[in-house]
Amino acid sequence: MPHRYDDYLKSELAPVHLEKLMALENPKLRRFVADAIELCRPASVYVCTDDPDDIAYVRRRAIETGEEQRLAMAGHTCHFDGPTDQGRDREVTKYLVEPGEYLGPTIGATDRREGLKEIRGYLRGSMTGREMLLRFFSLGPVNSVFSISGVQMTDSFYVAHSEDLLYRPGYEQFKTLGDSPEYICVLHSSGRLVNGVSADVDRKRIYIDLKDEEVYSVNTQYAGNTVGFKKLALRLAIRKADREDWLSEHMLIMGVKGPGDRTTYFTGAFPSACGKTSTAMLPGETIVGDDLAYLRRIAGEVRAVNVESGIFGIIRDVNPQDDPIIWAALTRPGEVIFSNVLIRDGVPYWEGGGREIPDEGVNYSGAWRHGKKDEKGNEVRPSHPNARYTIRLKDLTNLDPRADDPHGVPVGGVIFGGRDSDTWVPLQQSFDWTHGVITMGASLESETTAATLGKTGVRAFQPMSNIDFVSIPLGRYVQNHLDFVMGIDTPPLIFAANYFLKRKDGGYLNGMSDKHVWVKWMERRVNGELDAIRTPTGFIPLHEDLARLFDEVLHKTYTPDAYVEQFTLRVRENLAKLDRIETIWRTEVEDTPEVLFEVLAEQRKRLEAARARHGDTISPSAFTQK
Repeated sequence: MPHRYDDYLKSELAPVHLEKLMALENPKLRRFVADAIELCRPASVYVCTDDPDDIAYVRRRAIETGEEQRLAMAGHTCHFDGPTDQGRDREVTKYLVEPGEYLGPTIGATDRREGLKEIRGYLRGSMTGREMLLRFFSLGPVNSVFSISGVQMTDSFYVAHSEDLLYRPGYEQFKTLGDSPEYICVLHSSGRLVNGVSADVDRKRIYIDLKDEEVYSVNTQYAGNTVGFKKLALRLAIRKADREDWLSEHMLIMGVKGPGDRTTYFTGAFPSACGKTSTAMLPGETIVGDDLAYLRRIAGEVRAVNVESGIFGIIRDVNPQDDPIIWAALTRPGEVIFSNVLIRDGVPYWEGGGREIPDEGVNYSGAWRHGKKDEKGNEVRPSHPNARYTIRLKDLTNLDPRADDPHGVPVGGVIFGGRDSDTWVPLQQSFDWTHGVITMGASLESETTAATLGKTGVRAFQPMSNIDFVSIPLGRYVQNHLDFVMGIDTPPLIFAANYFLKRKDGGYLNGMSDKHVWVKWMERRVNGELDAIRTPTGFIPLHEDLARLFDEVLHKTYTPDAYVEQFTLRVRENLAKLDRIETIWRTEVEDTPEVLFEVLAEQRKRLEAARARHGDTISPSAFTQK
């Protein structure tokens, strides 16, 4: 390694921090750190190890700098992002690519040389007068075949504190890398601050350099744009998985209890605000993770680990009735970061929280009163629709005992689900792996929510719930899924779930707790214990099985009329969906596998034959049991 990096670092770091850095004999790391310091010009650099004193320093400084405020309950803090910095921003999140590199219709891409020039210009001098933090984390269980090391430099103590809750410490693991360049680097600066928040949001940029596996983020504080090992690193992990023949996915991992002491593990892909976390947190079941998963083939089976060790979750509608375990973690002493909620007398409030919201307080817009308007005349809600909480998984009472298993957990089923008001039945199982990947995963649609900036309620194409993060050509990404179970004797079963099907009057056909019955049915199907009805789009449950499960799980009566209304096949809507999906794959994706069109055509043929016999709405009784 060029000596100039060592010499420069010796001139910039205090001896105690220089010693911590030099213990990591990695040329790429020293170049990255030296370049970041020279570019951003911080007043000082603090190198954080896995030592509890270093971690405590970050938490203390988050309070002292005002990035977080102490709340009334011990350990609780609150952070506010700027009014226009409240979600992932697709418009300014881009890949940096070499000329001619094709990625397909994912997020935007820009020329690597021009993109680096632009964002480095915004980063230049951005940390003047502030302290830079150097952090190390492990994505996945430490020292596992799944684990990926990550290093981040940031000037935000809030961002660093959030990462302490969300990821496993990785300094000691980093020592084992030697001179390997196989890790992810992140550089973030909040930029110029006014009243403690990023002021130059018009110059917000989140760029992912695919060549050097580096992430740059500037002029933003919202964690989804700045916690580099979340969705930003997911994009790089997808490329690594593509190279190494495994899968990096936007998926929950949960354990579902069966008869006796049996636990069956599921992964599940749901776009934001579509029930992913609430599914992972179903009472009586266990959670491994709620957001990101790495999947590998090990010893003839599919196994998965949670990339993270915490939750950065949407807090809206979290209440003691619907989310008792999360509610308990949020309302007892312990380390919790609330973001963009309403604060009154040191107590956090949010919409749908089951408590009366005060008429005034403080939120991300500053002093707030009921009826407050923003500059455009729109009402400012007490808490932002995308307000969040950040906690460690170990603070949940339902954490699965195998959550940190370095070998992962065996996957019995995969669930795909989105916001769909008029097409998919609440629950169905694919005919086989290929049918599920194509008609459920690659065909996933969902109405947009507040988690992404822009209009809400728009039906969006969301293959595998991962469209925003796919960093390889989309057709190849689907082909990787199709090929993934090669050599697996019993591939996981694939299911589609829809918690948002509506009646003609606009009301939801199912209650929020009904999803618990759906996953119990899936668990029984994985273990071969229940029959099903074959329909043109997949297998659906029998009424008598659901009625028994509703009674056992929810102590509710499930009527035949409710079953028929929910599981009636809506042929017109399903054919319209096929039209939309096929058009996208034909016109917007250059490398779509031909098998995708074949499987969609077979589904269309089945739907049209059923319509010829039974019409546009078909009761489950019209189909045969299998």
